[in-house]
Amino acid sequence: MNNKVKPALIGGVVLGLLSVIPFVNFVNVCCCLWAILGGMLASYLYVKNSPTPATAGDGAIVGGIAGLVGAAISIVIGIPISIAMGSVMNGIVLSIMENINPGQVEIIREQMAAGQTVAGAIGRGIIVAVFLVIFSVIGGLIGIPLFEKRKGNSAPPPPNAGDVGYAA
Repeated sequence: MNNKVKPALIGGVVLGLLSVIPFVNFVNVCCCLWAILGGMLASYLYVKNSPTPATAGDGAIVGGIAGLVGAAISIVIGIPISIAMGSVMNGIVLSIMENINPGQVEIIREQMAAGQTVAGAIGRGIIVAVFLVIFSVIGGLIGIPLFEKRKGNSAPPPPNAGDVGYAA
């Protein structure tokens, strides 16, 4: 199990940090892309260092561990950032909306103000954490067939008849 932890930690830290950095975290809007890439990174690193061919189960495990690590980072770091940066992000969204549809700005402003509480940030953080785990597992599952090029027999080859110590 130890050979799965290191790749999962690396993948999880990458997905967790990319998921909490303001503006960079918008990539997660596209089907939790950072989570998928973090799971794929974990499976890539696992395949690269695994002595035997990796299976889909291995990919799911390293992806899941990476997702849990990323989710923990998202909760511990992401919620405070969300609370601190919420008004700045809302201002940017509102200024963009003013250029697109000025008539809807006031409605959007009211909806954003209603969701700008500490409880709302915690609730969103927990929901995001669950999605990070789910999509990281998917990334781990996608990564195995992409990166594992060795064939399926995980047993070592039988000894040759000419080897010393081989009994017939």
